[in-house]
Amino acid sequence: MTYGYYKSFCTGIMAIVIALTPVVVTANERGSVTNLPIPRFVSMKAKQGNVRRGPGLTYRIDWVFHHNSTPLLVTAEFGHWRRVQDKDGQGGWMHYALLSGVRTAIINAPNMALRRKPNQHANPVAYAEEGAIVSLDECILHWCSVSAGGKGGWAMKSDLWGVMDDELRE
Repeated sequence: MTYGYYKSFCTGIMAIVIALTPVVVTANERGSVTNLPIPRFVSMKAKQGNVRRGPGLTYRIDWVFHHNSTPLLVTAEFGHWRRVQDKDGQGGWMHYALLSGVRTAIINAPNMALRRKPNQHANPVAYAEEGAIVSLDECILHWCSVSAGGKGGWAMKSDLWGVMDDELRE
């Protein structure tokens, strides 16, 4: 192999690698595939989902998430793949078919009171254990309405993982 052929071969390989490298967007940008905001929260649709090192079936499985409705943060998109992470920062690439736009959150405070109204002094209507997954309903400035197991109430956003600090939901 001559040097000129080797150089063009390497340049071609580099072009393929660059073309297959996923583009990571920063906060307040839109995904190149869905045009949805990045980062954004989604939940797991499946009971189990493989999390891969890269966006494709040929990449090694690094993690397996095992709970339906687990909230995940989408940080990048590439074709049918979404780079996600859980509340502990663990994650990788998951196929979009395993994810849902249904919003959930994880309780981040021990024995948290769910309040009748979005007010710290309102009467509690239920208590939620730390780590519980709840459905995310309406969100106002500092509070979100959540529910699980037929019970619901208002929780402080700061005690939830799965909702942005400035996010409002009707």
